[in-house]
Amino acid sequence: MYLVKTPQFIQNLFPNFTWRVPTQEKQLFLTFDDGPIPEVTPWVLEQLAAYNAKATFFCVGDNIRKHRDVFDAVVENGHTVGSHTLNHLDGWATDNIPYFHNVRHSANMVDSTLFRPPYGRLKPKQAQFLMRHYQIVMWDVLSADFDANITGEQCLKNVTKNAGPGSIVVFHDNIKAIERLEYALPRVLEHFTSLGYVFNSLTNQTLSNERSFQKRA
Repeated sequence: MYLVKTPQFIQNLFPNFTWRVPTQEKQLFLTFDDGPIPEVTPWVLEQLAAYNAKATFFCVGDNIRKHRDVFDAVVENGHTVGSHTLNHLDGWATDNIPYFHNVRHSANMVDSTLFRPPYGRLKPKQAQFLMRHYQIVMWDVLSADFDANITGEQCLKNVTKNAGPGSIVVFHDNIKAIERLEYALPRVLEHFTSLGYVFNSLTNQTLSNERSFQKRA
């Protein structure tokens, strides 16, 4: 069970998490979870480069260790990176102290304070602790490219029908998602480019502005 569009009431329940970037400008923030891996990530970089698009990659530390050259290519192509834990840990299923150590190890590898918990799952005490050290980035729109029960066309519709100015959109650069990703990503880039959108990466400055907006609101 998952929600393609994160309801506003859920976003309001966790106001210290980043769900979207408040803007009326035609900007989208594409994010890619689970990489980097040589079978998928270089292809993603090619698709983004074709549209001069920048994105944010939430990387699994163990994949960085195994595929450092692929990780370096992400950074060299001007994209931002964040942590997705060292071993794709589920916070709900992991004791707090081991989870914190795992997150810290991965964050040191990516040299970033951006953090996305796998599956979006954190226990309350985990969230409270991690928010003191990291910027927890969730999402506004889930492409659901990980779901083997849907088609690439449905994955595409999930994004085109739900994303708008400031949306943070989740894709996955992993083997499980590749069939749907290969169909949806180029078409998402083409569709929103034709509507006048640009694709930007998430940065500390972007998220600092987002938090300032929340406080004023």
